[in-house]
Amino acid sequence: QVQLVESGGGLVQAGGSLRLSCAASGRTFSSYTMGWFRQAPGKEREFVAVIIWIGNSIYYADSVKGRFTISRDNAKNTVYLQMNSLKPEDTAVYYCAANYKGSSYYPHEYNYWGQGTQVTVSS
Repeated sequence: QVQLVESGGGLVQAGGSLRLSCAASGRTFSSYTMGWFRQAPGKEREFVAVIIWIGNSIYYADSVKGRFTISRDNAKNTVYLQMNSLKPEDTAVYYCAANYKGSSYYPHEYNYWGQGTQVTVSS
C-alpha cells in the first residue's frame, strides 16, 4: 500500500504561486503513476495533472496548462505541483493520487489518495 500526505496549501493572492508536495510511503513509489486532482466547493473532483510511472510522460488539464508543473523525485518519494499565476477559480482542495503502473485522467481509476490540502486564491 501507499500512503500519501499532501502539504503546501494555503491562501494566496491571484497571480501568486504555490508549491504543493505529496509525500508517499513505501519503496515502490517509482512504479506508481502520480496524479493531482482538485475539487472546488459544489463541484466534482477534476483532473489537474499526471506524471506517468514509466517514461515520465506528463499531461495537464487545459485549465492549468502553462501555469502548473507536475514533477516527481523518486529518491524522495515525493510528487510536486508547482502552481503559478494562480486564479480564483483554482480555489479547491487539491489531492494527490497514486495508480500502480497505471495511466489515467480519471479519479475513479486511482488506487490511493491523500487527504487533500486546501488552496484558496483571493482576487
